[in-house]
Amino acid sequence: MKIPSTYDLKPAFQRLLNPLMEVLRRIGVTPNGLTWSAMILSGGLGWAFVEGLQNPTWYFIVVGGLLLRMMLNALDGMMARHYQMTSKGGAVLNELGDVVSDAMVMWPLLLMDGLHFGWAMVFLWLTVVNEFAGVLGQALGGSRRYEGPMGKSDRTLIWGILCLMLGFGVGVESYIQFAMYVVLACLIWSTLRRIIKTLQNE
Repeated sequence: MKIPSTYDLKPAFQRLLNPLMEVLRRIGVTPNGLTWSAMILSGGLGWAFVEGLQNPTWYFIVVGGLLLRMMLNALDGMMARHYQMTSKGGAVLNELGDVVSDAMVMWPLLLMDGLHFGWAMVFLWLTVVNEFAGVLGQALGGSRRYEGPMGKSDRTLIWGILCLMLGFGVGVESYIQFAMYVVLACLIWSTLRRIIKTLQNE
């Protein structure tokens, strides 16, 4: 059964970014430079979310930053493939960078009212496991697995929606714990799908 995921929009998103990729490469930007930029930006977004706990305007900055991060994450791989700049070091940096960036963006969940600290920790741990399950497909001779329904791009979308709600002053404390249960269930489902596809070598 095909599970909808924002990852399905990636080809169209990449086509929109092609002109920007060409401009960046002409001025000397490298894929690894884009990956490092995404990691630094992610650290800033985590800090901005914490600031939003006192001043909700910061949440809108996080939303804009998440879009920029998605662009950087797409551009580094596009540029590496298009200009034959792939390398083992770049692949390692890309995979580790995604995991580190996710943690730096979403760790402020631990500070949110209405959300149990332990379940927030489980979420952060499962995001790492989910990405590891995706890499396993490639490590075992198949392809990198991106199945959802709670892959990296889906998590970014959910985080952006949460930030918009907080920015507009929507109270989420009464149901954010239930929402976390749903997200965790989707994360487990996504991880199991990636493992199954890897074992099937599809």
